[in-house]
Amino acid sequence: MTFNQGTFIHPLADVKSRNIGRNTKIWQFCVVMDGAEIGENCNICANCFIEENAKVGNECTIKNSVQLWNGITIEDNVFIGPNVVFTNDMKPLKEREKYEPQTTIIEKNVSIGANSTILPGIIIKKNSFISAASLVTKNISPYSLSYGSPAKHQQWISKFGEKIVFSKYKNNQFHCNKTGEIYEMKDNKIKIINTK
Repeated sequence: MTFNQGTFIHPLADVKSRNIGRNTKIWQFCVVMDGAEIGENCNICANCFIEENAKVGNECTIKNSVQLWNGITIEDNVFIGPNVVFTNDMKPLKEREKYEPQTTIIEKNVSIGANSTILPGIIIKKNSFISAASLVTKNISPYSLSYGSPAKHQQWISKFGEKIVFSKYKNNQFHCNKTGEIYEMKDNKIKIINTK
């Protein structure tokens, strides 16, 4: 099978899909089923399994022993730590012949720590961070740090993981010294109101 320029498939990987982007690396003992989509510049570490209707964006790192089932979409620039568990069925019954996998979306720039479990039908919003060994049972807000079992919101963070503290004396704004960006909290939602 021919792959895009710069793509590396380890000889001990079983990759059936042709939808593998440029400069992506897939390491030993991975299984990628026909129809799965993986973007450019990704690193899929050893012992991963990607089912036929799973999607992975560009610039993603998926560490060892992660399984991506049907209905799971990973957007760009996402880090998934080792042994993170995704699920796609809230009622897994052996006797049931057919099921409709629930949709789980991991938005851009999300980081999920090792050994976390993500229940089906969840949306983890952009620029958020899930700490290791967390159980995610509901949607996660953008720019937030969450952890625990079940995972709960702990604090707001910038795109680079810096703690955000909003000042009531500055119109509920936070100025990031690293990037010059200004984060604003309005109606319990964060948005960036200027960038350099």
